[in-house]
Amino acid sequence: MQRLAVIDDDLAVRQALLWLLESPSLGVSGYDSGEAFLADAAAANFNCLIVDLRMGGMSGIMLLEKLAAWDYCPPVLMLTAHGDVPHAVAAFKLGVVDFLEKPFDDQHLLQLVETCLQQDSAARERFARRRQVADALQTLTEREREVMQHILAGLLNKQIAEELAISMKTVEVHRARVFDKMGVKSAVELAGLIGILDGKGGKA
Repeated sequence: MQRLAVIDDDLAVRQALLWLLESPSLGVSGYDSGEAFLADAAAANFNCLIVDLRMGGMSGIMLLEKLAAWDYCPPVLMLTAHGDVPHAVAAFKLGVVDFLEKPFDDQHLLQLVETCLQQDSAARERFARRRQVADALQTLTEREREVMQHILAGLLNKQIAEELAISMKTVEVHRARVFDKMGVKSAVELAGLIGILDGKGGKA
């Protein structure tokens, strides 16, 4: 089951959203402040967040700034009772999917939530893949990293041996270990895998 959090200090709005969004496939939790949300140990497990802009204590923008420091933040929809262009611009810069004024159209909100949930599914897959690649990189020795960088630069084994002042046999051994640890069979696959880390390869 996917999970959604509603973070709004207006009890009536919070309860209305919980009623509107709760379904057999979507669990919805409500929080009356950004502080209460961040205090929940399970906060990072939500697949979508609906955040009110103006709340007592931590504002919606302040909460977004906190979430920006997370390794992974799910898609966020922001609500406000007042049209505020500067705040909307700030919210979009912090990655908000959409900015809705109260009162909002229920069907439009439901469509946006569905879009956010789909985005979260794809984004989590990319995040997990990046983490997998990063973890694999951590297993490489310093020399293996040097050989890998030369492989990615398109150098042949002979050229790498000359650059690093080592034998071709040693280069071949390191090359084989790099491929094995990274789970690839060619330099092209290796380049695609590394590209995942900077958003240039795979689904990243």
